[in-house]
Amino acid sequence: MNAPLPAAADAGERSRRQAEVVAALAQLLPAHALLWHAEDTVPYECDGLTAYREQPLVVALPETEAQVAAVLRECHRLNVPVVARGAGTGLSGGALPNRLGVTLSLAKFNRIVRLDPYARTATVQCGVRNLAISEAAAPFGLYYAPDPSSQIACTIGGNVAENSGGVHCLKYGLTLHNVLRVRGYTVSGEAVEFGSEALDCAGLDLLAVVVGSEGMLAVTLEVTVKLVPKPQLARCIMASFDDIRKAGDAVANVIAAGIIPAGLEMMDKPMTAAVEDYVHAGYDLDAVAILLCESDGTAEEVAEEIGRMEAVLAGSGATRIEVSADEAQRLKFWSGRKNAFPATGRLSPDYMCMDSTIPRKRLSDLLLAIQGMEQKYGLRCLNVFHAGDGNLHPLIMFDANDPDQLHRCELFGADILESSVAMGGTISGEHGVGVEKLAAMCVQFSPAEQEQMRALKRAFDPSGLLNPGKVIPTLVRCAEYGKMHVRRGLLPFADIPRF
Repeated sequence: MNAPLPAAADAGERSRRQAEVVAALAQLLPAHALLWHAEDTVPYECDGLTAYREQPLVVALPETEAQVAAVLRECHRLNVPVVARGAGTGLSGGALPNRLGVTLSLAKFNRIVRLDPYARTATVQCGVRNLAISEAAAPFGLYYAPDPSSQIACTIGGNVAENSGGVHCLKYGLTLHNVLRVRGYTVSGEAVEFGSEALDCAGLDLLAVVVGSEGMLAVTLEVTVKLVPKPQLARCIMASFDDIRKAGDAVANVIAAGIIPAGLEMMDKPMTAAVEDYVHAGYDLDAVAILLCESDGTAEEVAEEIGRMEAVLAGSGATRIEVSADEAQRLKFWSGRKNAFPATGRLSPDYMCMDSTIPRKRLSDLLLAIQGMEQKYGLRCLNVFHAGDGNLHPLIMFDANDPDQLHRCELFGADILESSVAMGGTISGEHGVGVEKLAAMCVQFSPAEQEQMRALKRAFDPSGLLNPGKVIPTLVRCAEYGKMHVRRGLLPFADIPRF
């Protein structure tokens, strides 16, 4: 491996490269659609993971598909990395710029192309906001089911990249289960399409490959999604528990009873306190943990399911059970959960949101382990879970201006991810790997498995120019991570999974 360039030489190389790229792209884009001055590219230096920042060499803001294809072809010719970016709400650093590459902003592709209420589909450009799809479908009694907490801002292109979920993904599925077709371009500017609006598609069915691929395989420009009928009625239970383990067991008990709620979320006491102070959702501040359990459907279906869930929750040790009296109260309950992240942001200069998934029966085990980690690393952590599918979102609070706090936060996050894998889980549920979880990939996947991932990327992107340095760690990085385990004393080196 080559030694890094001295700072002056590196700056010179960057300046030379920037002039070359600007000159080339200026022939393809109008002047207002090309940014390269430092003050203009600062807004693109990170996504929702603000702990890591890098200014892009150039930001391109194409306005037509022809411009996108042309930019990709030119970057491919110049051997320049490309990082596609939507709204920048991602939480794993997936849109972190490459300092010698082009950030391809797709924000201007924000048109709903077609909405078919009979086929219950919507075809939209990649920059359309998640919530905007449901707003457009509402007059037809339809909506788009996946609802990430950032749905007011996040784009469907980003949802496809990360396979996003949301509070109702337990019943209605993740992005993958609600997308029929994805159309875009390869790194060389070649048009490509995955899936179909028909029941089947010609050739290999690669839709599940591109959804969740984090911008590593192709640039998404258009998506066809499924729409579902709005339920006649929805009601939400807020159940309080005086013990973490009881709350965790209650989640498993609800599913074991054969009930699939529309939503099943869990928050610990510090999180409910933060949220209640922010949105006044009516949460029980005496509870050690609360569950939000929603039922939707016809009035008869909801009444029956709510009754069954109340019985299970009471039998699991709930100290208080409150059912939303009307739609306003239901929305109030969910407003608290939807605002967990901004509520945390009011309490800390920075936070890092983890995204591991574990078997439901281990929820309380991991939450209790996180409480011990708070003491170990000297940092606070607020916890909110997509409890129904075992997807955890611990929010570790820290100050990025303090390098030691950032370091301890990284160790804290690694500990959570490693513990999740040890409990039979995985390092990500919906936020993706990006740069945040690169090292944790070394714990979950063997070198052979990682090589299969590289082989798939090479099939789509032989030059390795699309979103390089993300998702798949290098073997060197995995070796360094293994040594770090030994230094930290987390695991004997011989016991590190997959090494």
